[in-house]
Amino acid sequence: MSKPWPRIRFGTFLRPNSRPYTLGADEDANLVGMRLYGAGPFHRELKAAMKIAKKSHFVVKAGDVIYNKLFAWKGTFGIVPQELDGMFVSDKFPTYELDQTKADPGFLQWFFRCPPLWEQARLMSTGAAALSKLTLNPPKFLLLEIPLPLLAEQRRIVARIEELDAKIAEARSLRHQAVEEAAALFRTAISASLSSLPFSGTLAEVLTEKPRNGWSARCDNADSGVSVLSLSAVTGFLYDCRGFKRTSEPTDAAAHYWLQPGDMLITRSNTPNLVGHAAIYDGAPWPCIYPDLMMRIPLNREAVDTRFVWFWLQTLPVREFIASKAKGTSPTMKKISQGVVMGIPFPIGTPLTEQLRIVAELDALQPHVDALKRLQAETAAELDALLPSILSKAFNGEL
Repeated sequence: MSKPWPRIRFGTFLRPNSRPYTLGADEDANLVGMRLYGAGPFHRELKAAMKIAKKSHFVVKAGDVIYNKLFAWKGTFGIVPQELDGMFVSDKFPTYELDQTKADPGFLQWFFRCPPLWEQARLMSTGAAALSKLTLNPPKFLLLEIPLPLLAEQRRIVARIEELDAKIAEARSLRHQAVEEAAALFRTAISASLSSLPFSGTLAEVLTEKPRNGWSARCDNADSGVSVLSLSAVTGFLYDCRGFKRTSEPTDAAAHYWLQPGDMLITRSNTPNLVGHAAIYDGAPWPCIYPDLMMRIPLNREAVDTRFVWFWLQTLPVREFIASKAKGTSPTMKKISQGVVMGIPFPIGTPLTEQLRIVAELDALQPHVDALKRLQAETAAELDALLPSILSKAFNGEL
């Protein structure tokens, strides 16, 4: 049985390297933030000089070890990558120089993703987590411990973790590809079933009024707060009742933003492949508000079946129409207007009996698609659990 690795304090191989910097009155600043759970630093924003009240900042350099004092207990540790070199942080983000003769950067970076480290940070932090004031001050940071073998062994373990992580990423990519292909096949089947219907009008002709945006309340997730849907509730033309937050802001019982079971929602702002996705609210959670980034489509139920419209919005011609009309300067975020939704081509005059026949035909295919998605979701959960297990073994000397 191999000898346990010695537990070494961070202060053994880390040295503070603070670089104070005072921003000029007209100087904009690229600011760095920290992701949770060891995911590391990222470019948070380019902040205009006029919006920067406090001019005292600190410069970060590639290779710096960095953490967020207020959320260390949630794993806000990392190493600054080259693309963030020269950017700025506030005094909430101490930085350190790593002695690479004692600790390998890759070994440390993988350790930052381990829950036992986050628990160490929580126990050493002071303040109240509920107020985001549970703080790990720099002297305590240097007291955190890591199981540290010899440098050659650290590098061997890093190589092994990266090899296994690459295999997990490949499996995850294949899973995602299978889901996308299944969804594409189903959309093709929908389009085939509806292809004989004429594009004789627009969606506006089967609405009782114009589509309307919801209300994006400030969400504090108070236990007694009202549910407000997030964009994740309407993704892939499916409704996910888990996609919501809570707000304790005052609400108006007579306002337009309250949902009723059976309401159809469409996303008006999202990534290019997700904007214009629609789903039907199933009544959970209740009561519930829909957000400003969605529109409710008020259908005339005497003229159209809700699920028929839902299937119709998934057809390739409609998706192409929305893609051609979506606007936005950002390549990663596009928007559609009320006018675009109302202008969606629609087979006006299709009898309700024919709509229901088509819906029944497509509903017969749905269980097969749902079964595949459930299987893929289970596989995804298993993949997500692999890396934590690998890291646990690695830092217990079992890899």
